[in-house]
Amino acid sequence: MTESVWRDMALLAFFWLGYFVLHSALASLRVKSWVALHYPERMPLYRLSYNIFSVLMLLPILWLMVRNPGPALWSWQGLEAWLANGLALAAVFGFMKSLNYYDTQEFLGLRQWKSNIQRVEDQEGFHLSPFHRYVRHPWYFFGLVLIWTRDMNAAMLLSGLMMTGYFIIGSRLEEKKLVVYHGDVYRRYMERVPSLIPLPWKPLTAKEAAELVTAAERKSERP
Repeated sequence: MTESVWRDMALLAFFWLGYFVLHSALASLRVKSWVALHYPERMPLYRLSYNIFSVLMLLPILWLMVRNPGPALWSWQGLEAWLANGLALAAVFGFMKSLNYYDTQEFLGLRQWKSNIQRVEDQEGFHLSPFHRYVRHPWYFFGLVLIWTRDMNAAMLLSGLMMTGYFIIGSRLEEKKLVVYHGDVYRRYMERVPSLIPLPWKPLTAKEAAELVTAAERKSERP
C-alpha cells in the first residue's frame, strides 16, 4: 500500500479508537453514577442521549471508510458468495427475531425518559432469550457474522479487526456490570454458556435457562 493509504488507515484507526473509548466510558457505571449524583434531573435522558450520540459518532467513521476505502483485498465469488450472503441474511434475521425478546423502550431509553427514571441500573431484569441459551452476546455474534461475510477492502478489514477486538473487550466490560446487577446468577450463566461464538456442545437447556431466571427473580424479590 502507498504512504497515503497508510495515513488514511491510521486516521481511520484513530477515529475507531476514539469511538470505542468514548462509547465504553459513557456506558460505565462510574460515569453514570457521577451523572446521577451531580445531575440527577438529567438521568432520565441519559440512555436516550447515549444512543443518539453513539450513532452520530459513527457518521464521520463511515464517511472515512467510503471516502478512503483503500485497495480491494478479496471478494467472495460463486458458491462462496452464496454461502457468505446466506450467513449474512441469517444473521440479520436472527437480529430481527431477537428484538422480540428485548424491551426496546428500555434499550432505546424511551421508558426512562417517559417515566422520569433516575436510577443508574438498567430497569430490565435478568432474562434469557432462546439465543442466549447458545451464546451470551447474540448481537455481537450476529455482528461478527455480518462483518466477516462482506467483501474486504483495506478500510473494511481494519474496521472489522478493530470491531472484533472491541466486541471481545466490550463484552467483558459489559459483563462486569451484569455481575454487579445479578450476582451469582450471572456467574453461573457465564460458566455454562460461551461469550461470543456458540459451541454446539455447550448449549443451555430450556430447563436450565428457566431455573436461572427463577433464581434471579427470587434474588430481586429479597429486601
